[in-house]
Amino acid sequence: MNKQNNNLLILILTIGVFGILTTEMGVIGILPAIAEQFDISVSRAGLLVSLFALVVAISGPIMPLLFSGINRRTVMLLVLGIFILGNIVSMFASNFTVLLIARVIPAFFHPIYCSLALTVAATSVSREEAPKAVSKVIMGVSAGMILGVPITNFIANQTSIQMSILFFAIVNIIAFLATLIFVPSLPVNERLSYGAQISVLKKPIVWLAIATVIFLNSGTSSINTFITEYLETITNISGNTLTFALFLLGVASLIGALLGGRMLSRNAVKTAITFPIVLGIVHLLSFITGKSIGPMMITILLWGILFAISNSVSQYWITNAAPEAPDFANGLFLSCGNIGVTIGTGIGGLIISGMGTQYIVLGGLLFLLLGLASIVLSRYMFSDRTERAAI
Repeated sequence: MNKQNNNLLILILTIGVFGILTTEMGVIGILPAIAEQFDISVSRAGLLVSLFALVVAISGPIMPLLFSGINRRTVMLLVLGIFILGNIVSMFASNFTVLLIARVIPAFFHPIYCSLALTVAATSVSREEAPKAVSKVIMGVSAGMILGVPITNFIANQTSIQMSILFFAIVNIIAFLATLIFVPSLPVNERLSYGAQISVLKKPIVWLAIATVIFLNSGTSSINTFITEYLETITNISGNTLTFALFLLGVASLIGALLGGRMLSRNAVKTAITFPIVLGIVHLLSFITGKSIGPMMITILLWGILFAISNSVSQYWITNAAPEAPDFANGLFLSCGNIGVTIGTGIGGLIISGMGTQYIVLGGLLFLLLGLASIVLSRYMFSDRTERAAI
């Protein structure tokens, strides 16, 4: 496959993961409206997010493994088709139960596409260029997770909930048609047995990588999940200014995704070790800038960049701990990332209840320290040069 076709393939994969992640996270921007429409509490409407994430966490290591031997183009079309159908059913859901089911079923297939997209991007180029290719797909992940929220909220405010859900469907339809027309057959030439892939869990270095992914994602999620609450109560912004801040966070994440890939290509170990330290410093900056709109916008910009770099570092760290089973490793990345979101959100919520919104950065700092410790252990605990070279 030539460079032009590679670039087109990676672009289609990026659009695909953007559509899937926007379907998952974009609904956050319309939870109050959904609660009102179906006459339920916002906390119950939150099941649309929490249950989706739980299903992804559970199916993350399993589903990519089960589909790892099937032609990848076929799998991509299958998953995108399921998401399109789920979005259409969601648009016309007559009650909350139907809406919840229409989201949970696609959630089982979420890790398949995202894992496959990361694997295909990495294997479509040389080993040295793999982090850059993967970072472009990560850009779609970050955009879906962050930009999806204000986009969905904006569409719903201007039109209706149904139109915002239609946006999810349209993005997935674009990815489906692009895959159908432009992506060639992608057979799996060297199929690994399920046992061979699962056997990577016997390696202690893989478990350290799993811990790293969970800690780093907990460290970012403990802040990002409550970013709107933080900006409203601490920085005292709302309305258009708040929307601008959230868009700034999303745009910064796109920059961070590309920057993370370049940094990992140049020096992966240095990037991984430096990342939690730099993000910890930015967390501390929020204490200084939190109550001033101008300086806080700079902090938001840095948060967005580092959020995306976190995704790149996490994906690189775990897939390079188990290079012999890339699909399974990417599934673990997605599963552990969602576990980290759950833990970070829970701890952040406890800190807000017990200490106040301003102190959510403390939870982030704790998890970043744990992440740094696990990265350092991964680097220096194993004396075998070959195994260390993989990390």
